[in-house]
This record gives sequence, C-alpha cells and structure tokens, in this order.
Amino acid sequence: MFDKKSRYRNSEIYKVTDSRGRLVDVVCAVDKPIQSFLGYHRRKQGQRLDHLAFRYMKDATGFWRLAEFNQAMMAEQLSEVQEIAVPAERN
Repeated sequence: MFDKKSRYRNSEIYKVTDSRGRLVDVVCAVDKPIQSFLGYHRRKQGQRLDHLAFRYMKDATGFWRLAEFNQAMMAEQLSEVQEIAVPAERN
C-alpha cells in the first residue's frame, strides 16, 4: 500500500467503519523522524516543496519532511511561507 520510502511502510493497517457506515483502511500516525537542521531556504517564485526536497534531500517525495520540520500539519500550509527551514539529508 505504501511506497518503500514511506515512513508508513511498516505500519499496521486497520479497518474502521466511518460515520457513513463505510469500511475504510486507516493507519496510525508514526513518530516524527529525528532530523537535524541544515539551514534556511528563501523561496523564489514558482518553487514548490517537492523541488526543495529534491534539491536538499535528493528525494522529491520527501516534501513531507519539510512540512514536519516547519511544524506544518499539511504541506499546503507552507505555500505562502517565503523562508523554509531545511532538514539535513538522511544517510
């Protein structure tokens, strides 16, 4: 269900009935990764988080790490932020 790079790849999947009576798959939230601070990036017009994730972490799908590192619950919350704190690339 999850990509091999996903932080949820080893999480257990549960079945839950939602408020409309549908059976849906859910996964529990995982612990935040320990990330060290690399620096700040001042965004230019048109730069998206996936661009920055690829530039600094060599993984465009790592945009969620930028969101986590900047205390944003959803990546979209950073859409208007001009200065983004960047975590160091993991080994």
